[in-house]
Parts: sequence; C-alpha cells; structure tokens
Amino acid sequence: MAKVSLNNLSKSFGKVEVIKDIDLEIHNHEFTVFVGPSGCGKSTLLRLIAGLEDATQGEILIGEEPVTNKPPAKRGVAMVFQSYALYPHMSVYQNIAFGIRSLKNRALIKEKVQETAKILKIDHLLDRKPKQLSGGQRQRVAIGRAIIREPRVFLFDEPLSNLDASLRVEMRMQIARLKTKLNKTMIYVTHDQVEAMTLADKIVVLQNGRIEQVGSPLELYNNPHNLFVAGFLGSPRMNFLNVIATKIQNASFTVQLPQEKHLTLNITLPNHIKDIKVGSSAVLGIRPEHFVECPEKESLISGKVRMVEHLGSEIYAYIRADGSASLLVRTAGDHPVKIGDIMHFKFDPNVCHLFHKKSEMSLSNGNINFEKAALNPLQQ
Repeated sequence: MAKVSLNNLSKSFGKVEVIKDIDLEIHNHEFTVFVGPSGCGKSTLLRLIAGLEDATQGEILIGEEPVTNKPPAKRGVAMVFQSYALYPHMSVYQNIAFGIRSLKNRALIKEKVQETAKILKIDHLLDRKPKQLSGGQRQRVAIGRAIIREPRVFLFDEPLSNLDASLRVEMRMQIARLKTKLNKTMIYVTHDQVEAMTLADKIVVLQNGRIEQVGSPLELYNNPHNLFVAGFLGSPRMNFLNVIATKIQNASFTVQLPQEKHLTLNITLPNHIKDIKVGSSAVLGIRPEHFVECPEKESLISGKVRMVEHLGSEIYAYIRADGSASLLVRTAGDHPVKIGDIMHFKFDPNVCHLFHKKSEMSLSNGNINFEKAALNPLQQ
C-alpha cells in the first residue's frame, strides 16, 4: 500500500503560515494533482511529503507508516524537480543509474537502466551528456532517475513548466502513459489547469495554504464549491454576472440580470443560508461555451464585441454588455464575428452556477443538472 495521509498538517516560516491545517488522503495508485495560483503553498506541501521541509504541526503517513520525522531517503518517495537537476559531467546512463548506485551487481544496474530508458524512449541517448539533449529529453532523464528507484510514491514539482508549448503536450502524453504503465501513487504540482484536468484522477485546489476543494476533474469543473474554484478551473475562465434575487420559492430562484432580463434556476437554497431574500445580491456564473447566440427578442444578455480571438475551430469573443463586466463567449470557428458587432445570447439555466455574494460559496452546489454541461451548446 502507498496511500498518503496528511493529518492536521501545517507549515510556518517564522510568523508566516504557509500551509494551514491540511487534512487529505491520497489513495493507493491514485494520480493526484495539487493546483492553485503562485504562492498558494502547493510546492511547499509537496516538499513536506518528500521530507525536504519539516512540518510545524501535524502528521504525514505513507502507507500506514508515520514518516513525519523521517529523512527523505527513508520515506520511499522519488521526486522530479522543475529544474531537471541532472549531473552535467555524467552521461544519461550514469544519471539514471545514480539512484541505484548502491547496487553492486553491474549487470543488474545495466538491465534496469536499459529497461527504464526504453519505457521513456531515450534508450538511444544513453551515451550523451545533458548539454546534448533537448529540454524534453532532459526531463525524461530526470523522470527515469526517479522511476529506477521503484519508490512507493512519485512526486512531481511542476516538471513541464520549463518546456515550450509543443514539448509540454508531448511530455504530458508521456506522463499519462507512465501513469498507466507504472500504476503507482503519484502526486503532481502544477499551475497549469490543462495538465491538471488531463492527468489527474483527483485534483486538490489550494489557495493561501488551505484546500478549497477536492474531487475529480469533472466534479470540480461542473460543481465548484465557491467562486475561487469556479474561476480558477476552466480555460478560459468562467464569466461572472452580478444579479439580484427577484423571486425565491422552495425549488426555484429567479434573478434579474444586468440588462433587466430574468432567469429562473431550479435550485433549493442550502438550509444554512439565512440572509438571502428578495432584493439580495448574488453572482451568476456562466462558462464561455454555454452562451448560445440567438435573436434579440430571445436574448438574456447583449453586447458589443470588443476583441476577437480566432483559434481555427472556434472563436472567443470579448463582449462588453451595459451594466456588466466584459464577458467571454465561445462560438464556432466558421461563424463570422468582428469587432463592433452587436451580439445577443441566451444560456441554459441548468448549466449556470449561483454564488452567495458575501461568502462566495455556491448556492447551487449539488442542485443543478449538469447532463448538458459536457455538450457544445451550439449543438443543443
């Protein structure tokens, strides 16, 4: 078993508390991604698990074994760093073999190095030095050095952030393949939500040293607990509109949009929410892909196009609507859109999100039907 458990874990640097009372369980063979903005504590949390930082408070278990006070070498973990950390004077073979240098059987070392290099498709590079490799090849060598140790848990600290866009895509595919082939517990830190959404079995969203939400990629995308998670996950991000409650019934909530149109959402307010009444402010969240262009008389919101991003198969248009912030909407790539156009949109209330204005917590969590959320609204 290589389950990782964090119990009441905290870390302070002097008076600055960086990690705050983290409770988290990472299951055996699970690929878990820590994601969040710069400075949220995700790399520090990974370093605590690795033993590169000492916990101020709390407990870390790997399997059922407490490792909080054990040195890194005794924890059964292997870490891949952002900076590769290869030895420049050593060949690829020697860099990969460095992790098992204590073995005396040279034939066994050679066999393990060649097997590891073959998995990573760098077996033809074993005689080269790091300076003769591309960035993606160097990162594969660093991963190989971790794999050969056969750890209980793999730790990745933003391993692709130094690579260009095409290499990141290639290495993402390599890591996804490794995830299936090795079937090990893996913990991966990134600020790139595309990496998080495509690689993770479970995503842990962090902000200011605390966990905001834990769940599968689609759970977090379709059912965010608060405004931060809703705005952070999704590329491009969710649109937010300030709205006013105009009618509240047992299983429905009607709001007035910025342009005085009304929208009714089929939700039941959580029991603990006592301060929402007619006239209260709230925040409505709509993802760019859920806007559907329509005739003006059917529209819920209209606005002038301020900027257009043509991405081939799709277009992103930045819309300025009176009484609201700029909105970002997605349309088909063959749909003619130009700056200055007036566009009119509607959206399905079943894929909208409603948030409490003051606490920023979801008012619709668990109540909205997301069956249509995965569909392109242009096809609905």
